[in-house]
Amino acid sequence: MVKFLADEMLGTVAKWLRILGFDTEYARDMEDYEILLKAGKEGRVLITRDAELFDRAKRRGLKAIYLPHAELDRDMKEIISVYPPEKERFMCRCTVCNSEIVEIPKKDVRGRVPEGVYERQERFWYCEKCGRIYWEGSHWEKMRSFVEEILK
Repeated sequence: MVKFLADEMLGTVAKWLRILGFDTEYARDMEDYEILLKAGKEGRVLITRDAELFDRAKRRGLKAIYLPHAELDRDMKEIISVYPPEKERFMCRCTVCNSEIVEIPKKDVRGRVPEGVYERQERFWYCEKCGRIYWEGSHWEKMRSFVEEILK
């Protein structure tokens, strides 16, 4: 599966690519030369709003996507038109640190999630790297709705 590297202007795009199941690094506080090196070394597709960075990536033979508009749905549609997601990978990555998340027994999250969430939910997922816990709350349905919209 394709791996992405989103530049500093695209944190929200990076989060949504992770929601779709894509391995997506976020180039926070990196100089352009570091971004280009990382993309090349790790075989990542660079996603940027910076026309000059995009041109430099292309001159180096790197795969890159230029997103000149600041419209999330438009940006996502452009990316997935070239790199369609695998539906079974939805919400398999941590939206914060990009690591894979794993299902965790309900009993193991008691006291680590709000009590109401614990009572209402049966399934939980955990990021072993940053410790974030996920569950299928109302936000999950909102995310699915957005994903369905951009996949049309």
